[in-house]
Amino acid sequence: MTEFVDGIIETVRSVVGSGTHALHEPCFEGNELKYLKRCLDTTMVSYVGPYVDEFESELSRFVGVDYCFSTNTGTAALHLALLAVDVKPEDEVLVPSFSFVATANSVRYCGATPHFIDIDECSLGVNPDKLDAYLDDLIRMENGEAVNVFTKKPIRAIIVMHTYGHPVDIQKVVNVATKYGLPVIEDAAEALGSFYAGQHVGTIGQIGIFSFNGNKTITTGGGGAVVTNNEALFMKVKHIGSTAKVSHPFELSHDAVGYNYRMPNVNAAIGLGQLENLEFKLSKKRKLTELYLNAFSELQGVRIFREMANAKSNYWLQVMILDKENSWARDEILAKCQQCGLFVRPAWTPIHQLLPFKLFPRMDLDATRVCAKSLINLPSSPSLVT
Repeated sequence: MTEFVDGIIETVRSVVGSGTHALHEPCFEGNELKYLKRCLDTTMVSYVGPYVDEFESELSRFVGVDYCFSTNTGTAALHLALLAVDVKPEDEVLVPSFSFVATANSVRYCGATPHFIDIDECSLGVNPDKLDAYLDDLIRMENGEAVNVFTKKPIRAIIVMHTYGHPVDIQKVVNVATKYGLPVIEDAAEALGSFYAGQHVGTIGQIGIFSFNGNKTITTGGGGAVVTNNEALFMKVKHIGSTAKVSHPFELSHDAVGYNYRMPNVNAAIGLGQLENLEFKLSKKRKLTELYLNAFSELQGVRIFREMANAKSNYWLQVMILDKENSWARDEILAKCQQCGLFVRPAWTPIHQLLPFKLFPRMDLDATRVCAKSLINLPSSPSLVT
């Protein structure tokens, strides 16, 4: 047992080298400081400023989308996306349990109920075939609206999570959702730079979001964005996300309950510098993946997760998966890595197991449970490779 664990740690060390290594550190190698100084010199550090516009424009160009609204967090972006597709109190939203808790939290912000769905071990995201079979028994269409036959509540939307940057089989999910008239929200918080069949994720469903937290592939310090090709959805996001302020030369008036979710100019200045080096960071992360794949190729009982054939992942976090018979070693690996300065982490606790979400509806979640017990994220900073 100890030999197996020590072998894994030695293999990780063969990739990252000696010393202490974080899970994922931000990397500032471009114009971030120059743009920050310009921002400070102009005193335009809050929610209005040229860097916000430029960041949104460059992000839209990179992902290939018509509309972008930058936010102060990825969670705020998720909340706005749900509001844009008219999620209301007492609605249900289909949500993967294998995700960061913010995915379900945003549903609760709307007063709605997260309804937990399972994943596919091949993508770590929503399993479209299993979902289709489940919804066939769960949903009854009433006046063009999908209704849960057991709870009698409307099912309003599906959230798809591109886990650790790996694209889910999103077109299949969209096809399933279309059968029931459900909009698809893509939680691409971790997936900037990831593509499905040549199209950037976050742009395939009706609306998508990104996160630019300090641990993401690029960072704005804290921040996020909502993207869509639907002008009506964008205008709703922009209005509600800007305190629902009515445009007027001098009057301060608001026509709805809004949210102060806009990204400050100072954060956008950092983000613009980061975006300029995004392709370089992505190339480094793919190189790191190859190093891990080669290092682990001869080790039995464990593997490095790879992108699907029709996907191109940003490999935000490197994913090591233990064979089921070796899942016993997960906690020992985590503890020994922490002790020797390798800051690895387990998968999230499945959301349906968390105290605030234990009583909400769910489908069979076998794949979620398996992945939660066997998955470990390895050091993934782009600075680990030259």
